[in-house]
Amino acid sequence: MGVAKSWIYTGKVYVVAKQGSLKQQNLLPEFHQCVLWAPPETAAVVGGGQRRRISWTVVCGVMLFVLGLISFFTGHVASDLEWCSQRVIVKRRLLKKKVERFNDVQQVDIWETKFSKSYYGCSERSPYYASHTHQVMSNGYLLIAASGGLNQQRTGITDAVVVARILNATLVIPELDHHSYWKDDSDFANIFDVDWFISFLAKDVPVVKRVPEKVMRSLEKPPYTMRVPRKSEPQFYLDEVLPILTKRQVLQLTKFDYRLANDLDEELQRMRCRVNYHALRFTKPIQNLGQKIVMRMRKMAPRFIAVHLRFEPDMLAFSGCYYGGGDKERNDLGEIRKRWTTLPETSPDGERKRGKCPLTPHEVGLMLRALGFENNTYLYVASGEIYGGEETLKPLRELFPNIYTKEMLANEELEPFLPYSSRLAAIDYIVCDESDVFVANNNGNMAKILAGRRRYMGHKRTIRPNAKKLNALFLKREKISWESFAKKVKAAQQGFLGEPDEAKTGRAEFHEYPSTCICKKPFEFSGLERIHHKNQTISRTLEAESEYGHNEEDQGVHNVQ
Repeated sequence: MGVAKSWIYTGKVYVVAKQGSLKQQNLLPEFHQCVLWAPPETAAVVGGGQRRRISWTVVCGVMLFVLGLISFFTGHVASDLEWCSQRVIVKRRLLKKKVERFNDVQQVDIWETKFSKSYYGCSERSPYYASHTHQVMSNGYLLIAASGGLNQQRTGITDAVVVARILNATLVIPELDHHSYWKDDSDFANIFDVDWFISFLAKDVPVVKRVPEKVMRSLEKPPYTMRVPRKSEPQFYLDEVLPILTKRQVLQLTKFDYRLANDLDEELQRMRCRVNYHALRFTKPIQNLGQKIVMRMRKMAPRFIAVHLRFEPDMLAFSGCYYGGGDKERNDLGEIRKRWTTLPETSPDGERKRGKCPLTPHEVGLMLRALGFENNTYLYVASGEIYGGEETLKPLRELFPNIYTKEMLANEELEPFLPYSSRLAAIDYIVCDESDVFVANNNGNMAKILAGRRRYMGHKRTIRPNAKKLNALFLKREKISWESFAKKVKAAQQGFLGEPDEAKTGRAEFHEYPSTCICKKPFEFSGLERIHHKNQTISRTLEAESEYGHNEEDQGVHNVQ
């Protein structure tokens, strides 16, 4: 039988029954009805004439279930909307930051960081720091054999003073390396002012020029020689070196470069700065010639850039890079590379992609022009023998015609220094330090030492090429416009311009980022603070002048800022 098609609404809920069952109940089809939503006594009539009560629990359960489904789906929708809105907000913030950073890069002062006047070097001793005169008697004499070129040896000398302090030892003036690649037989006294070194460090460690004859005659055996592991902690020196020193009285540490840990306590880090930036002062002949070259650059232009090209044959050989010179270049650099027996085999293309290769002089010029330096900018090129000679420098000269070297600015005056690579490097060091902008073409020892010193002296502009990103740009240089190339170079160099926040404390080489020794000037000074700050400024100025030979003989030979 079919389903009844008559429906009657009585303000309650309809029920449908088969026609056959209606006849059995003697009810008219058109009045057949059933109530679900009714008082408890109301019965529901279903097919077959049976009655069954509908429980309130079931009704409420159904309603709650329906409401739960509704809230579940609407809740998901709301959470999805909130998630999407948060993503939009985050993306907008990131985009805003990128735009701000890009605008900062576009508007950066290429000659001077805006923080240059906000920071100063602060390596003074703490009031709680005891001078060595208040300590017990010296535990013995410490001999140091430095290693490498001038700036590598400089790091060793700096750390040697700190190690002498840790061991409570008397430091003997370090011996310089005469057997390195450069074969320079200069002694400490030929490069650094020995008397100044001894007197400046008098409150830190006792320093003598040689072991007293009386002590040497009393030794039963020759001085004990040992080499400590690289980056050794102070505790290693106390546990492994001190017992030998106290027993033998005279101890020599060989190949002493980077033999002390990077991260030390604050007082020892500040001692490193006192040694590196104050105690190590060049001899008068080196100071005077370096300042004369600076003065001659200043006479031609009020501001100049010093570029440490580091494009010498030994550097290129050591790096394992290739610059398109064919078999001649491979053979030349291959022969030099044999001098380092422990160098691993590398892929030139791989090293370049990783940013491990120095830029060519042409690439350095392109980077500087893209950053905004005009072609009338004066460049001082600090370098030894450039691989490829004048032909290699030609593209850089086309971009910057005003290029000068120490040989061009001090030809005859330079002759006494020519046989000594370390003394020539010291002259370059002075000119690079006094320059308005310093460009380091690789992250070698001179680059790190000078970058650290320029930060210590007020964050003078120091540019280090982001070689990894720049390499990709140089490869497609001919395929993009100059405007696009320049924008991308500026973006790539963000974080490589010598700003204070480029490296987090403790995460980089201390000689490059001497964060413990750099203080920020307060916005306001009280009366006492102003006097104290003025005294410190005068003291540092006098030290700086004495460091580079600003005496009565050298009036007028100075850096006009």
